[in-house]
Amino acid sequence: MSTRPTVHATWRRALLTLTATSAALTALTLPAAAAPVHDGEDSDRTITVNGGQAFPESVAADHRYVYTASIGDGTVYRGRLGAKTLEPFLPGGQDGRTSATGIKVTGNRLLVAGSFTGRFFVYTTSGKLVSTYTVTDPGEPTLVNDAAVTPNGDVYITDSYRAVVYRIPAAEVNAPATGAHRTLQVAYHLPDYVAGQSNGNGIVATPDGTSLLIGYWYSGALYRLTLATGDIRKVAAPPLTSADGMALRGNTLYVARSVNNEIATVRLSGDDTRATAVSERTYPGADTTTGIAVSRDRLLVTNSQMDTFLYGTPLTSPVFTLESLPLR
Repeated sequence: MSTRPTVHATWRRALLTLTATSAALTALTLPAAAAPVHDGEDSDRTITVNGGQAFPESVAADHRYVYTASIGDGTVYRGRLGAKTLEPFLPGGQDGRTSATGIKVTGNRLLVAGSFTGRFFVYTTSGKLVSTYTVTDPGEPTLVNDAAVTPNGDVYITDSYRAVVYRIPAAEVNAPATGAHRTLQVAYHLPDYVAGQSNGNGIVATPDGTSLLIGYWYSGALYRLTLATGDIRKVAAPPLTSADGMALRGNTLYVARSVNNEIATVRLSGDDTRATAVSERTYPGADTTTGIAVSRDRLLVTNSQMDTFLYGTPLTSPVFTLESLPLR
């Protein structure tokens, strides 16, 4: 599917709506007991993304590399763990990848969500295209946003404009790199979608592989989807408006709240039905924190400049960055 001018215009209008809506909802915050935490500059490590129009929306890491990708042109960037700079790895526009949101790495596979293009890409970590996926009815509004990998290797994907979760089975993820073209298959349907707004966004799999946790950007609600039954229920949790990327370690969930420019940390109950606020956290230079990942003892967070991408020049900063923060 080619990227038509009308797609790009719709994209920008959609982002404008998201930003305006979130501004009206920022009064809904974590309880006062969850005091804000400000990291000192000496504890932060800034990572430069070497691209003039990078707008890094998401971030991922394995034992060797850190990855991010551009919502502006689909370029995938990569750098060694501990490096101060990420360099272009997969060029924007290659394989029809003209925009990228969620990015994940699992084993020797790199997963890239194609946002408003309705596409999803599976690569080897050496850069070979395994397969390209496209939503059905690509002319209808779609925002293929983020992905989670379960312990058995299956991949589940959110679509913020369509009340569904897609699934790619592990066998397809690990298939030979033939560049096959496939259709994204709907696995589950989600409740409480609001037309024209960003709904299901960040997604993580629970460590036991039985459930998915899905954050809603517009309402700030958190849902638990039981894979065996398809049952989905709202988690009893504080509202997390503008909840974007999410990362889970044990029973601690880290949520990048994009418009709020902060990271919310919540503690999940043993059955994942309740979540308690731990902290709200920010850092100097936070700039529309849309993506988050856990890497060893660090949190990696994107400074996406999404608001600048929406409203145009001048950039908040001519340099695009990620932040590496101590995990606590």
